Amino acid sequence: MSATAIERAMRLAIETSRGAQGFSSPNPPVGAVILDAEGGVAGVGHTQPPGGPHAEIVALRDAGRAARGGTAVVTLEPCNHTGRTGPCSEALIDAGVTAVHFGVSDPNPIAAGGAESLRAADVTVTGGVLSDEIRRGPLRPWLFRQAHGRPFVTAKIAATLDGRIAAPDGTSRWITGAQARAHAHTQRSRLDAVVIGTGTALADDPSLTARRPDGSLYAHQPTRVVVGQRDLPAGAKLLDDTAPLVQVRSYDPRDVLDAVPDALWVLVEGGPGILGAFLAAGVVDEVQYYLAPTILGDGSPAVLDRTVTTLTQAHRFRRESVTELGDDLLVTLTARNESE
Repeated sequence: MSATAIERAMRLAIETSRGAQGFSSPNPPVGAVILDAEGGVAGVGHTQPPGGPHAEIVALRDAGRAARGGTAVVTLEPCNHTGRTGPCSEALIDAGVTAVHFGVSDPNPIAAGGAESLRAADVTVTGGVLSDEIRRGPLRPWLFRQAHGRPFVTAKIAATLDGRIAAPDGTSRWITGAQARAHAHTQRSRLDAVVIGTGTALADDPSLTARRPDGSLYAHQPTRVVVGQRDLPAGAKLLDDTAPLVQVRSYDPRDVLDAVPDALWVLVEGGPGILGAFLAAGVVDEVQYYLAPTILGDGSPAVLDRTVTTLTQAHRFRRESVTELGDDLLVTLTARNESE
């Protein structure tokens, strides 16, 4: 089978794996594609919630008998251990798959070894297919957690050209346009947790839910984390049963992250002091900056970090991408010291 066909199948597997983000935690959001003996797509699947089948099993079930003599394309090396489910390497062998192409080797020593088991069963195995794309995709937070022992943290900022998130009178609705807000809600539907301070919670009374443009809720809702000493008032939207709520009294970002122990991807949404605390602690791995074509000239700053007193102490990032969202721009930045 041609390299082009395998890469095309891998990109389908990457896109499919987005459906597992948030749902699969703490397991990796993996995507798998089964190609039949002629190279046609026979089955597609992604990781199910903990205790459910892994991506390969879902894809094999989707393919049925067409998997025999076919090829499996998987974003992560098939697992080789028995936990709440059996080894995916064994399932692929039993299904009669003759070739397996995966993107990234499993860094978890408990689950690794699938490639060796497959080769021992005379299955052709190739690793490293589109590994750079996979490491930047849905698997990124899981791979980061395997390497660093904590969630991948994204700081979200929606601000004017001069870095303001509200006018001097406190008004902030809406700084960015409809496309930017819709994109932010789609991202929120893939997260494990979203963090705000009590100041933001009391001032804005947000729901922090992931909603479609028509107002309906996405199937997955992230855990809502509120940081601060003040209690939420009765009737606050955050107190409803739409999504889990955790209140953390400590302002230490490490304590905040410990409050969501199974999280792979955490979004810090504000306010300025909370964002500043995470930056000062060195635990911001990515910035998603929704930039509105607006200048206020005064008002609330997006970030407040009093540990920075001179330019040499600035928090510096590298640009990863710029996306047009209507009149707004989404600038995605990655920490310069990120190691995946």
